[in-house]
Amino acid sequence: MEFIKSIWKNKKLIIQLGKNDFRNKFASTSLGSLWGFLSQFIFMITYVIVFQYILKTGNTGNDPYVVWFLPGMSMWLFLQSAILNSSSSIKNYSYLVKKVVFPVDIIPVMSIVSNSFISFFLFLVSIVVCLIFSYIPNLLMLLYILFAAICLVVAITRFTAALTTLVPDFEQALGIIMQLCFWFTPIVWNLNMVDNNPILQSILQCMPFTYLVTGFRQVFIEGNIVTQGYGLYTIVFWAITIGIFCWGNYIFNKNKKDFADVL
Repeated sequence: MEFIKSIWKNKKLIIQLGKNDFRNKFASTSLGSLWGFLSQFIFMITYVIVFQYILKTGNTGNDPYVVWFLPGMSMWLFLQSAILNSSSSIKNYSYLVKKVVFPVDIIPVMSIVSNSFISFFLFLVSIVVCLIFSYIPNLLMLLYILFAAICLVVAITRFTAALTTLVPDFEQALGIIMQLCFWFTPIVWNLNMVDNNPILQSILQCMPFTYLVTGFRQVFIEGNIVTQGYGLYTIVFWAITIGIFCWGNYIFNKNKKDFADVL
């Protein structure tokens, strides 16, 4: 496939531009990129304090709340930041699209690389905290979930990057959509809370974000959404991911020749 060939051919360029993009975000501050790591870390810890000690909400069974919460939140922060930033990446790098012969396909992927630095730091924080509580990660499942998350983000941003470029209002709509997905994904609330409504529970479990958040959480705690229901949710996840990618790839390839004209 043309897209995959382009990514492989320009892999060094993607990594280098991703590093530069990450550094440039904090270039005007004295602490530099440290702010990116610090802000997200404080954000996660604040949620733990508020929901565990102030609101005292959520039932995590025999597992400590911090072990249950941090993996799910770190996965969500990766998905959210990668999707939102990559979707506007073509607009942000319009000078590359308009003035230089440049492989436009790699721009959203470059933005995903840029966002991954903070996200993988948060993943590492989650792993360390879980290890402190004697929760040993399942390495095979960890690698699988991270791979699945990257595939989903690439698939979604293949479509949203093109649509945001062609229809500027979609960027605002996407922010609202991601907010809704945050609350409908079991990140700060437990999926067991809808046990009395099996239909709703099944629908929520079929959501790709739920699959990834739950899967990364189960890297450390009991459960395996990958094989649950004879692998039903895994089949649904990959069917949705492949479907979104094929659709997004068609939209992107069909319209990328017009990007320079609308920017």
